[in-house]
Amino acid sequence: MHVFFTNPQVILPLLGEHVGMTALALAIASGIALPLGWLLFYHRRLAGPVLGVLGILYTIPSIALIIFLIPFFGLNARSVIVALVVYCQIILVRNVLAGLDSIDPAILEAARGMGMNSWQIAWRVQLPLALPVILAGMRIAGVVAVAIATVGAKFGAGGLGTLLFDGIAQAGRTDKILTGGLLVGVLAFLLNRALLALEHRFTPQIQAPRRPA
Repeated sequence: MHVFFTNPQVILPLLGEHVGMTALALAIASGIALPLGWLLFYHRRLAGPVLGVLGILYTIPSIALIIFLIPFFGLNARSVIVALVVYCQIILVRNVLAGLDSIDPAILEAARGMGMNSWQIAWRVQLPLALPVILAGMRIAGVVAVAIATVGAKFGAGGLGTLLFDGIAQAGRTDKILTGGLLVGVLAFLLNRALLALEHRFTPQIQAPRRPA
């Protein structure tokens, strides 16, 4: 950590770039995955092919995918963010589907019986009940995004990966490599804990019935 404490003016901007890339990619990916998962929930015939395609995209090595995107988005953070959005989709869409599937159909029937329309059921019943499972997917996708964003430094996107690649390029600078790796690990851990706290916050708490006095 000597590198961190002696060069905060260099490392803190890299940390900010890494957080910014991860947060933006996760926000965009969630904005795509939520309606897509909802669509697949009501059109099951599409679920298999769409999840299959997303699964294939997830298996593409990150460097290869970013190189493929460079002609379209440039040698910068945009290509890296698009790649992160692609990688997050399979995780998020699966969890949206799992969250919606976990809702008891009787609850939906009761909501219809109360006179709720489709939009009211979606936002007031389905989304709150599915939210813990959706947040679990966001937690996994966030950790994946933090890790893959490290590769973005190789393509001019900045971030903590810069320390790793600089350390590799400068023979013997294991201090940079260790500092970069440690900071990426800490960032992934903190993001995981924050989303886990949200997941617990929105998970319904079931209390055991009290015994009569």
